[in-house]
Amino acid sequence: MFFTYLRRELRRRRKAALVVASGLALGIALVIVVSSVSSGMGKAQDKVLQSLYGLGTDMTVTKAAQPQADSSDRPRFRFDAQDNGSDAEQSSDRVLVQGFETLPTSTVTKVDQQSGVSDAVGGLSLQVIKIDGQFTRGEFQQNGNGGGEGGFRGGGNGQPQGEVRGGGANFDVNNYSVYGTDVTRPALGPLTSSKLTSGRTFKSTETNAKVAVLDSAYAKEKKLKVGSTLTVKSVKFTVIGIATADSGDAAANVYIPLAQAQTLSDSKNKVTTIYVKTTDSQKIDSVKSAIQKNISGTTVTTSADLASTVSGSLSTASSLASNVGKWLSIAVLVAAFLVAGLLTSSAVSRRVREFGTLKALGWKSGRVTRQVVGEAMANGLLGGVLGIALGLAGAYAVTAISPTLQAQLGGGGGGAGGTGGFGGFGRRAAAKTLDVSLTAPVSLTTVAIAVGLAVAGGLIAGAFGGWRASRLRPADALRRVE
Repeated sequence: MFFTYLRRELRRRRKAALVVASGLALGIALVIVVSSVSSGMGKAQDKVLQSLYGLGTDMTVTKAAQPQADSSDRPRFRFDAQDNGSDAEQSSDRVLVQGFETLPTSTVTKVDQQSGVSDAVGGLSLQVIKIDGQFTRGEFQQNGNGGGEGGFRGGGNGQPQGEVRGGGANFDVNNYSVYGTDVTRPALGPLTSSKLTSGRTFKSTETNAKVAVLDSAYAKEKKLKVGSTLTVKSVKFTVIGIATADSGDAAANVYIPLAQAQTLSDSKNKVTTIYVKTTDSQKIDSVKSAIQKNISGTTVTTSADLASTVSGSLSTASSLASNVGKWLSIAVLVAAFLVAGLLTSSAVSRRVREFGTLKALGWKSGRVTRQVVGEAMANGLLGGVLGIALGLAGAYAVTAISPTLQAQLGGGGGGAGGTGGFGGFGRRAAAKTLDVSLTAPVSLTTVAIAVGLAVAGGLIAGAFGGWRASRLRPADALRRVE
């Protein structure tokens, strides 16, 4: 009897049911869209951070570089020509540690031994300055501060600038970044933020091999491919793979085994960055405190520290979604619940004769109330179905359009020291700008919340209507007839 009466009443009062369901659907759809967009913002920010420090990294350990105060500290390149002063083709490389002071490799072991640390791996960030050209006897000296770019300031073409003293020159400058990676621990470090698109990656046995993996953009610029030879400071490296960054710029142009990087830069048993993975994401703060306490002179930077430095349209949109969107959703839901309750109560008032007659025929107040609550629940579930459909459509539209957001990572790197930035890549972190496509993924949790809201809306509307129906008496129907 209950379901027969319910089906008949819903069919007879389709317009009223649709009005109540539509209000609930609007609020539920807004919750789904805001939740999915907020989730997309989080994924976009994770993608930005991942492009700097790679997958699986919860924090990095570094040591801030000391500023160079004396111009005599600036790197120099010396060239000799024939005694008669004629020009000669010459080339000279300088391999410089980039961004941070070096740490002994023993620090990696100390970090790995801290409670809550699952894995720790060291890496060495370098900058290679290669000068090629014709020179008379003289000396090339870089102009500008050392900073996070290995002591070279980029000119209009993005290359370091300097001057030749005691002679003349016609030369080209090639400036690129090299990262020494621990090939025995491939799961951590910035190379994990790139996807291998050609060739292969390092083997665990190639700890001191003269092999290199190149970033695809750099390989294309220099017309290098798998099997090509790259010469760094007279050492010939065979290109074994080409990798493409998943988002934005790659962490480095060239990746080589850590031991080779240490040799090239005269940094034996040294690293610039230690990448740390914790056993549990809930322990990140405690692990950070333990490292800072037990390993003095280091700076520990978590992804949360770096996230606070993200600006641009990504940050603005994320703030709107998490703050304005959240409160707007709450306001719309409250209004939808209130309107549903009032409309249900008003509908009961218009059915006084009907319910009064049913009571006169022997229906108990509880039975009438259950019938009203059942109708309200049906309207709430209908609103939930419509709301989920609208919300999924809205989330799909956002994903299909994929609006581009810009993320900028300013200097400081969440406390990593100066303009060094996070992860040891000072030159890039100081002026890192990424374009990220926004998506709006809908999780099962979000759908479950939507169903819960639909049920809650039905219960609230049913409470209003049930309360009104419980106050009806058989005499109400007689008065309404009169």
